[in-house]
Amino acid sequence: MKRVLFALAVTLTATAPAFADQALATAKNCMACHAVDKKLVGPSYKDVAAKYAGDKTAVDKLAAKIIKGGSGVWGPVPMPANAQVNDAEAKKLAAWIMTVK
Repeated sequence: MKRVLFALAVTLTATAPAFADQALATAKNCMACHAVDKKLVGPSYKDVAAKYAGDKTAVDKLAAKIIKGGSGVWGPVPMPANAQVNDAEAKKLAAWIMTVK
């Protein structure tokens, strides 16, 4: 029984940051246009992570796009600026996006 509880605790601890960052994305209304694994208005987070895989500056680029918005990378629909997201939150969101597989 102790092993099962330990394994559960390790699993929850390992996945907690991912849930916390998805919760932040939900709280900041990112999930209104994006989903983890499918295109909505904007690309899926899985597709974003794949596009920027191997780019050491991806987190900074994505954080800037989260705050300032952008257009032309994923098609004709622009992503609006997100004034409700501060720099630390944008970096946290961008780092989480880059972990989505």
